[in-house]
Amino acid sequence: MIFDVDGVLLDLTPEEEDAFFWAFAKLHQLSGLSRDWDGYRIRNDVEIITEILETHFGRSPSPGERQAVIRAYLSHLANGIDAGRLKPSPIAGAESLLDDLAGTLKLGIATANLLEAASLRLAACAIWEPVKNCAFGANGGGAKRQILARAMADLALPPDRIIFIGDNLNDVEAGLANGVHFIGFSEDQAKCRYLADAGAKRVCNHHRDTLKHIRDALRL
Repeated sequence: MIFDVDGVLLDLTPEEEDAFFWAFAKLHQLSGLSRDWDGYRIRNDVEIITEILETHFGRSPSPGERQAVIRAYLSHLANGIDAGRLKPSPIAGAESLLDDLAGTLKLGIATANLLEAASLRLAACAIWEPVKNCAFGANGGGAKRQILARAMADLALPPDRIIFIGDNLNDVEAGLANGVHFIGFSEDQAKCRYLADAGAKRVCNHHRDTLKHIRDALRL
């Protein structure tokens, strides 16, 4: 059982978005950067950092330049959470869903966030523990289908025994490409229809229904 993070387990707050882009302003005086995550070449924090720096420098950034942004972002995020300036927000029903599944299924995450950022945010909402043993993020690069494939390899289960839950088109594509059961999730009914139109056979807008879909897909 593999979850996307933003839109499925956590809401991405404006303050958390600010923390990501703060690093570029701090280190390179860059402001006004696009927050349309789908507008970047690859929706993956590492790839987005690379693209922004590449555009700024007019060349590929060095590993050190990329790592400097990552370190600044993670430090700022951790300090903000510790100080209470940043308050990660769980999706309604996420904690109960994980509690219901823990001990029955192997749980994990496949997120386009940096894994360190995802762990900080999930831990702040007390929902990191159930998924930490199979946790994969933007680290290593690649599109969501590649991140999901890394998580699947770690689970070491056949695709028809794995469910991936996501909230955007990249997630639908990743689920279909990897041959797993896919559940499209969004609290927004219009987005649910959007996911269904993109090929999601199972779609829901509350995690009480997510549990029903999981049981049906795995015949539990």
